[in-house]
Amino acid sequence: MPKQTAPVKKNETITLTFEDLTHEGNGVGKINGYPLFVPNALPGEEAKIKVVKVNKNYGFGKLLELTKESPERVEPACDVHCNGCGLQHMSYRLQLEMKQNHVKNAMKKIAHLENIPIHPIIGMENPLNYRNKVQIPVGERDGQLITGFYQKRSHRIIENTDTCITHNDVINEVVKAVRDIANRLGIGAYNEEKHRGVLRHIMVRTGQATNEIMVVLVTRTEKLPNKDVLVEELTKAFPNMKSIMQNINDKRTNVILGRKTKLLWGEEYIYDRIGGLTFAISAKSFYQVNPVQTKVLYDKALEYAQIGGNDVVIDAYCGIGTIALFLAQQAKKVYGVEVVPEAISDAKKNAKLNGITNAEFFVGEAEKVMPWWKAQGLKPDVVVVDPPRKGCDEALLKAMTDMQPKRIVYVSCNPSTLARDLRILEDGGYDTQEVQPVDMFPMTGHVECVSQIVKKEAGTD
Repeated sequence: MPKQTAPVKKNETITLTFEDLTHEGNGVGKINGYPLFVPNALPGEEAKIKVVKVNKNYGFGKLLELTKESPERVEPACDVHCNGCGLQHMSYRLQLEMKQNHVKNAMKKIAHLENIPIHPIIGMENPLNYRNKVQIPVGERDGQLITGFYQKRSHRIIENTDTCITHNDVINEVVKAVRDIANRLGIGAYNEEKHRGVLRHIMVRTGQATNEIMVVLVTRTEKLPNKDVLVEELTKAFPNMKSIMQNINDKRTNVILGRKTKLLWGEEYIYDRIGGLTFAISAKSFYQVNPVQTKVLYDKALEYAQIGGNDVVIDAYCGIGTIALFLAQQAKKVYGVEVVPEAISDAKKNAKLNGITNAEFFVGEAEKVMPWWKAQGLKPDVVVVDPPRKGCDEALLKAMTDMQPKRIVYVSCNPSTLARDLRILEDGGYDTQEVQPVDMFPMTGHVECVSQIVKKEAGTD
């Protein structure tokens, strides 16, 4: 049989009509059934493209010139190509439609769940300036400090991109101020090739409800030149500054934060409020970056949990206790488990801060702690999971089904791994009732989901 070849060649220029979008937002067009994926192209558009990569079953192209434009195309609010906000060229309506389709396709193709209700995605009234946290690299050019995000697929800083459309305005102002003050004080930037210099990253966190500001200066060296003057100028410029920290990362690594963090000024925490609860946020805390949609997400998780006053609940990725403390307001008892010791310390602090006494938090891997709890006779009515993008460990899914809770609430930031795990739970005696997508990260391809899962009744398939 003759070897099948692609109908296009690398570096060839062709005209292509686009008919679909990938879940990352790339346009999809076909030549004789052979799909080509092209960034910045929209369904219904026609364009001249250059073929940049050819695989056996699909290829990639680069948009050269639009010959027919979609009515869903909009002028991007930002012309920086850092790849952080890759959906700016499409209307917000189309962004939401694309994400909804991604969830539906994952449920159908991976979970094999075609008949469950997938509710319309909950979007934002204002899909800009929503982020309450940034970690931005620092470099040097012509003897001056520069800040900015890395160019797509590189470690070249796009200079002074300090007005990102997804950050709240205060964050943009603080990053610029730190850079300008440090530059004036002669605090040199870190050079990753030579592993020299001082300032590696600037992290800024804000509390939406409190307007409090935290700055974390990530440095290679423990010594930070002119730190007292830097602190004085920052606190004078920003009356809401509550915390200035230094994190020392002396390793040759792409990991942003090092192990040691010390207080330069103020407190070690800033505070924020969600739905009547107050949370202390430290430099290393995991805290959702979109506070408006976090409230939407947690309200839905609480609704799906259907907690009664006698219910015992396990939160298997509890972080600093955000979801667990919401649940504790209605439950008899909540047990939280998290592998990061600092997060558990914060969770205990947050429980105390809110006067919540029916929540206990433990350090450990949920898949190991839960079987131990089961052996001790703990029988949860509800289990809540909010895992990282890779989804739940298979051992954790087994630990959950072994404990036989009446309901499971699965909060996910990755529809593909959510669908994979739902299939396992379905095969383990549970039914997926409904899925609610939430747009936590407008202008990006990411989508969050909350799923309600219930134990099958005896005798049902």
